[in-house]
Amino acid sequence: MSDYAIDTKDLCLSYQHKPALDRLTLRLPRGGIHAFVGANGAGKSSLFRVLLGFEPATTGSARILGHDCHRLTPALRARIGFVNEEHTLPAWMRVRDLVAMQRRQYPRWNDARYDEVVGHFDVDPGQRIGGLSRGERAGLNLGVALAQGPDLLILDEPTLGLDVVAKRAFLEAMLQVALTDAGNTVVYCSHQMDEIERVADNLVILERGRMRYMSGPDDFCDRIRMWVAAFPARVPEIRQLPGVLQVQVIDHLTHVVVFDQDDGFGTRLEMLGAQSVHAMPLGLDGAVNAFLAHGHARPAAMPAAVPLAA
Repeated sequence: MSDYAIDTKDLCLSYQHKPALDRLTLRLPRGGIHAFVGANGAGKSSLFRVLLGFEPATTGSARILGHDCHRLTPALRARIGFVNEEHTLPAWMRVRDLVAMQRRQYPRWNDARYDEVVGHFDVDPGQRIGGLSRGERAGLNLGVALAQGPDLLILDEPTLGLDVVAKRAFLEAMLQVALTDAGNTVVYCSHQMDEIERVADNLVILERGRMRYMSGPDDFCDRIRMWVAAFPARVPEIRQLPGVLQVQVIDHLTHVVVFDQDDGFGTRLEMLGAQSVHAMPLGLDGAVNAFLAHGHARPAAMPAAVPLAA
């Protein structure tokens, strides 16, 4: 059995000669909750479509749970759960009929698991799915996906558009199951950094169809700092200094976000004329936004200015 839930090598996918995935090489170990982040168009949904066999790759290879993603049998598909942002379910069916159909389809179906998840959302089993709220539909979708007993669960922006109460219920249900089934793997794609801080064991940053970084969220934040400097005259050109991700001037103070720089960076700022310098940590939201802003500003042909995690 492969040690990797997802394993891609030089994976490429293009739409009308425009790359959505660009030689993506990614090895995602089994177990835990892996959060995928990136700007719109980074390749997250494209990657999921290839992995699930919905779309053939242009070149390269992709394996999911140790198997070629283009040769997934019904038995293998039953080991993979998928929930997307639309929560697309047959609107004309009643909830109980959908559950009965899924129970017949999946040999590992777990009624207790379904009840445990859907219990967070008070879904009426007699109601037609088309009459459910977005939050109830999201809870039903998650309950159905988890009750099939997947080894790998892929969640693509599942809380998008949910209100605060529904979002909290969704995350609590997901965490409860993740803690119970510690050997299973969850891939979680979201733009909500507060959600990722709460649930993720591993952080994967995609940019322009490539993996730019992978580590634990805390490790990532430990490598990023913000330096605040007061320059008495014109702010010097500091964007080209090693490790600089972002520079902003706010209320006459220069805020510089850097990657993998020690206290020597403050000394550099003082040598450039800063009269006062101090450093502060950044939370995950600020760290990821600075990292992605740096990549967005860099021309696509240029290499990454900051190294990938080992």
